[in-house]
Amino acid sequence: MIKTYYNSPIGRFVIKGNGGKITSLRIEEETKHFSGQLPHYITLCINELDAYFKNELERFSVDLDFNQGTKFQRKVWSELLNIPYGKTTTYLNIAQKVSTRNAVRAVGRCIGQNPFAIIAPCHRVIGSDGSLTGFAYGLETKRWLLELEKSKFYGIQNKLF
Repeated sequence: MIKTYYNSPIGRFVIKGNGGKITSLRIEEETKHFSGQLPHYITLCINELDAYFKNELERFSVDLDFNQGTKFQRKVWSELLNIPYGKTTTYLNIAQKVSTRNAVRAVGRCIGQNPFAIIAPCHRVIGSDGSLTGFAYGLETKRWLLELEKSKFYGIQNKLF
C-alpha cells in the first residue's frame, strides 16, 4: 500500500494506492506517509489533481480500485464517473440508473461513502429541488468545487470560500 499527500485549495488529501490503482482519495488529517519514489500511478493522480484545480482537466484517467465496495456501491460510484464536468445530476437520477427510484436513500449513503473524492465527482450530485445537499467535506466546499467547474465555461474567477 502506497500513501502520500496532496495539498489542495479545499484541504489536504491522502492518496492511497495499490497494484497500480488508486484505492482512495480523501481529505484526512493523517501524518504518516510513504517515503521514497512514488509509483507512476500516484504521480499521475497528483498531476491530474493539479490540472483539475487549475481548471485544465475535466476527466481523470487514473485507474480506481472499486473492489473495496459492495456490488451496489460499485454501481453507484461507477455512475458518478458518468456525470459530465461542470454539470450536476440528482440522487434520484442516479437511483433510477442503478436500481429504482425507491433507492434514493441507499444511493445517498453510497455517495456519502465514496472513497474517490473529486475523481468520482460526488460533489456534482444535488437534491431533486436543485439544493446542495450532503457532502463529506461540507456544503461550502461542494459549492466551491461546482463554481470552479462552471468558471471554466464562464471565465469566472473562483475564490476559495
